[in-house]
Amino acid sequence: MRLRFLPALLAAAVAISVAPAGAQSAKRSEPAPRPLQKPRLDRTHNLDFLFGALKVAPDDVTAKAIEERIWALWTASHSDTANLLMTRVKTAIEAKDLDLAIKLLDAIVKVKPEYVEAWNRRATIYYMKKDYGHSLADIRQVLKREPRHFGALAGFGLILQDIGDDKQALEVYRRALSLYPRMERIPDLVKTLQEKVEGRSI
Repeated sequence: MRLRFLPALLAAAVAISVAPAGAQSAKRSEPAPRPLQKPRLDRTHNLDFLFGALKVAPDDVTAKAIEERIWALWTASHSDTANLLMTRVKTAIEAKDLDLAIKLLDAIVKVKPEYVEAWNRRATIYYMKKDYGHSLADIRQVLKREPRHFGALAGFGLILQDIGDDKQALEVYRRALSLYPRMERIPDLVKTLQEKVEGRSI
């Protein structure tokens, strides 16, 4: 999903929210553990800020730009090993070697189990292979670490639809929309499932 740029005011606000991470480099006397802890705090702060902005985005262009920023934070592994393996995962997927991609992702989640995107990527590949059991297991791992992961929720809903559980799928899609009201395709799916599960409103 490719996104367009944030409007100037939103971009400025995001830049301000990111600033503390770079600002701390001037503090040479800080003890060693501090720089390791600060990025995680900044990441949480940035995600909180962005999810707040996502809920009130005034148009689709702005919403998609915020979505891009969220994905950028989710996909940042902060691990050279994970980055290298993810590059190889991308190559394997492009070569349609899904089994190799899964093996590489197996290695990533062992090396860095808190890296949400590795679980999410593997869930997606399992879904592509129609292996819903493993896909759902990985989606649970994603949502355990990041309950606001609208991508994982959308995938969860698709699996539930595929296995015929439209009622639960509707609830999952509504949960995704509560986080990301302008998410692509999901409003239409909710409308269709709502009519199917709950009937047309009179």
